[in-house]
Amino acid sequence: MSELPPCPKCNSPYAYEDGALLICPECGHEWNPAQAAEENVVRDSVGNILSDGDTVTVIKDLKVKGSSSTVKVGTKVKNIRLVEGDHDIDCKIDGIGSMGLKSEFVRKVQD
Repeated sequence: MSELPPCPKCNSPYAYEDGALLICPECGHEWNPAQAAEENVVRDSVGNILSDGDTVTVIKDLKVKGSSSTVKVGTKVKNIRLVEGDHDIDCKIDGIGSMGLKSEFVRKVQD
């Protein structure tokens, strides 16, 4: 018997298969394990997959909340870190400091 992954909502180990779906009997959550792996992938504005340590370029002028400064188009950001949440990239930008960016406003720099 194959080992099924725990429920992504409540972490229950009692998930069972129903066709292509997995179902949690404790919280009632249903999910497709093939799509669940795809959901955690962070992509840039053109669809490239991002990972920790990548270098990206900002594709739009971005106002910095709580400040009068702006991150200009073409700003290169090195060594990004992917995080959960609305702003899925944590980084440090020269002249501004630590901040969070949305992946939809960056493009991966190809090595």
